[in-house]
Amino acid sequence: MSNSKGFLFLTIGFTALAAGGCGPADEPEGEAAVPTPQASAVAEADTTGAAIWAHLQQSDYRSTWTLWPGKGELYTGAEPHGMLLTTYLNDVALRALNSGASVMPAGAIIVKENYMPDRTLAAITTMFKVRGYNPDVNDWFFTKHLPSGELDRAPTGMALEGRLPGCTNCHRAMQTNDWVFTGQLGGGN
Repeated sequence: MSNSKGFLFLTIGFTALAAGGCGPADEPEGEAAVPTPQASAVAEADTTGAAIWAHLQQSDYRSTWTLWPGKGELYTGAEPHGMLLTTYLNDVALRALNSGASVMPAGAIIVKENYMPDRTLAAITTMFKVRGYNPDVNDWFFTKHLPSGELDRAPTGMALEGRLPGCTNCHRAMQTNDWVFTGQLGGGN
């Protein structure tokens, strides 16, 4: 799907919210209701790496999103993500984290920039919570982009977007923390 279609889906999401098509009653049980335009717009976006990349660029995540509290830029990481990391949260994910939610709501996006030891950006990995997308991993959609915006590829040639076995198998170790490694949900950053 082209970037323009990704933007179209985001625009439709904003329009639906303005018309009253989304609200707290739409949230699944156990998830914090976060009725924001960004939550609705992203939840309406298609689940493709191209659409995620387009959204990240359009929202200028580096300038407008928040760093994971207490982490800062270029904190020490580990493989497979890189030796230095910077993690950003959209407003949906930040509100959930700050409110002490034990799971992220639909529309939450966590972006992890993966750096080599010399501080060269190697990849941008994203977790996007999409209601009903993949219940086996609490509805997370994963992507791994190269700095150019192109999707990275597995050695088999598979584009790294969606239901990625490498991501889900690793993140399974944190399923009691909504599959998130960066910090403790439920009030303990």
